[in-house]
Amino acid sequence: MHTNTQMVSMTSKKTIDIVEKVLEESKKLNRKFKQNIDLVFNLKNIDLNVPKNRIDEEIILPHGRGNEAKIALFASGELAVKSQKHVDFLIKPEQMEDLAGDKKKFKKIADEHDFFIAEAPLMPTIGKTLGTVLGPRGKMPKPVPPNADVSGMVKNLRNTIKVRSKSTKTFHTVAGSADMSKENISENIDVIVKRVEGALERGRLNIGSVYIKTTMGPSVRMI
Repeated sequence: MHTNTQMVSMTSKKTIDIVEKVLEESKKLNRKFKQNIDLVFNLKNIDLNVPKNRIDEEIILPHGRGNEAKIALFASGELAVKSQKHVDFLIKPEQMEDLAGDKKKFKKIADEHDFFIAEAPLMPTIGKTLGTVLGPRGKMPKPVPPNADVSGMVKNLRNTIKVRSKSTKTFHTVAGSADMSKENISENIDVIVKRVEGALERGRLNIGSVYIKTTMGPSVRMI
C-alpha cells in the first residue's frame, strides 16, 4: 500500500512542481500576512447562462484550507447554548428582525463568514427576512435538527471550500495557504480540479485553463 505522500508524488508531480514555483515566488514578496493559495479556472465551450451548467460545489479539502472557514449559527434555546463555543458567530431569533432592518450590517456579517447553519425550524423565517442577502452569496444556511450536536458538522465545514462559477467563465477558489507543504497543497488542488471536471458536461474539455497563485503573487498555469 502506498502512503499518501507516495500517491501524491506519483499522480501529481506536475502539480507539485508548479506549487513549488508559486511558493518560491511568494517568498520573494516577503509579505507580512499569511497568503492563500488560489486556483483560478477559465471555462470554455459552455453556456453558463443556463443554470444547470454552472459550478456550485462544496469540497472538503483533505488537508484543510490553511485558514479555517468561519461559521455562523442561527439558533435558540439549548442548541444555542451548547453550540456557541463551536462557531464564530451566533444569531438568535430575536436578533433576526433587527438584522433584516439593517441590511448593511448583515451584509458585513455575511461577507465575513464562509458558511451558515441554522436550527431547522428557523429556516422559513431566515428565508423571508435574510434570504435576499444570503441567497445571492450562496450562503443560505444548512439546517440542523433542534437537538443536534453541531460539532461534527462544523469540523467538516472548517475544512470546506465553495466553488461557484455563477454566470462567469472565470472564477477562483482557495486551495490552501502558503505555509502548508507543497505536497498537501498539491493534493488539495488535484481534488478540486477533479471535482470541477466531474461537474462539467464535457469534463476536462470544458476547462480552458487553470492557474495557481498566492494571494499577492503571480499566477502560474497548471492546465
